[in-house]
Amino acid sequence: MAAVWQQVLAVDARYAAYRTPRWPQFRTQYVRRRSQLLREQAQGGTLEGGTRRWYLRVRTRLLAQRYGALSEQSSCRAHSSSALRASRTTLDRMEDFEEDPRVARGHRRSLSRGSHPGVPRGTTDERPPGVVPTPLAEASRAMAGDTTLSENYAFAGVYHVFDQHTDSAVPKVQFAHDDRHLLACCSLDGTISVCRLAPGPPAVLRVLRGHGGGVADFAWSLSNDVLVSASLDGTLRLWAPADGRCIRRVPDPDGAALLCCAFQPLNNNLTVVGSARHMVRVVNISTGKAARGGAGRLPGRVLALCFDSPGRVLWAGDDRGSVSSFLCDPGTGRLTKASRVVVQAGGSITSLSARAWASREAPDPSLLVNACPDRLLLFRVVEEEGSGAPGLRLRRSFPTRHREQPLRSCFCPLMSFRQGACVVTGSEDACVHFFDVGRAARATVNTLQGHGGAVLAVAFNCDESLLASSDAAGTVIVWRRQHA
Repeated sequence: MAAVWQQVLAVDARYAAYRTPRWPQFRTQYVRRRSQLLREQAQGGTLEGGTRRWYLRVRTRLLAQRYGALSEQSSCRAHSSSALRASRTTLDRMEDFEEDPRVARGHRRSLSRGSHPGVPRGTTDERPPGVVPTPLAEASRAMAGDTTLSENYAFAGVYHVFDQHTDSAVPKVQFAHDDRHLLACCSLDGTISVCRLAPGPPAVLRVLRGHGGGVADFAWSLSNDVLVSASLDGTLRLWAPADGRCIRRVPDPDGAALLCCAFQPLNNNLTVVGSARHMVRVVNISTGKAARGGAGRLPGRVLALCFDSPGRVLWAGDDRGSVSSFLCDPGTGRLTKASRVVVQAGGSITSLSARAWASREAPDPSLLVNACPDRLLLFRVVEEEGSGAPGLRLRRSFPTRHREQPLRSCFCPLMSFRQGACVVTGSEDACVHFFDVGRAARATVNTLQGHGGAVLAVAFNCDESLLASSDAAGTVIVWRRQHA
């Protein structure tokens, strides 16, 4: 879809809540139909660039006259009190986006490039901000051919829109492991949806019900035969996604709201869960009991968890702006506190993603962190001298709109086969942002517009052909990668 048509879709999505506030299903149908018509118009190429920009300006003004100018609350103010705030996208910003001659390749202007005082002194990577060349770099470029990173990640077409969680935020979406078309998403309405995108028309296979509060996080087991979910009702539940059965219910011993969870990658019999009472606990899902020695305490509420690829290091982020690491025994689940780094003093860590290496050009272990306010951080994982504990060195920082909501980000799964390396994040400006970790300036590779509220989570399928994103208004959009 051409850049201007995607901006038109974004404007329509933001105003959709005003059109039929009592009929949310109509809003979804409207956005789907507009996406189809605009995609056909973009493929036809019947209008010149100047005419498309004129249409965008006129349509935006007509919508503003009919429904009023979008406030800072954006279209989310028409949703229930659990809906989350999204920031304003003005006509001036959209015109700047289109007038940039590089927009055809998916670029967008960077918001800021200043220093960031929240990162501790001495933690910044002293190497150049670009990725580190290795002998394998040329092989990676040969696989990608002459295409640019912008062309590789030109997600534009809307494949499908799910709206089964309308008016309740969807804090996480995730594709099943090594499965192109099986998708799950959790909602603050207390349910989890399992969806199938193909074969046949996309459909919701089943809705998992049982939690008495919003579901803050979930995770697929490695074999995709089990889902584990963490809820604000203070319980961890184990599900069989094939038939929707709840296999086990494990209450938190403190009765605290559970905010995040993750499977131990080497032993899916163990699950780690983080609570609102600052605790990290390892649970044996076969018995429902806590693992002996498998508990740790953080300075604040535990908002994010992830393991490194070998499953030996557990990373945990809290609402005090710190990232803690634990050494985890994959056999017993015993945790040993290793290190703690204050990444964003006075802020919150809402998402963590670990990678054994960022790309063939950047072979070091990496940690991707969403830090509120307004930062997406990429760290190099190092071994601290003397203690041998895992430490963090800042490699890159990217600007995002992140003030209140639990935003998530992810690495692109096939970046080892691409030229360069890319990360993707949600944002409170109702957009999905792609960043090139190796570009010193103008790091934005692509920006997807179409959500009517803050984009909370993003997830790729295994071959990068589809990208799913969810927002504060309960909408899940599946984007199709635009092939050359």
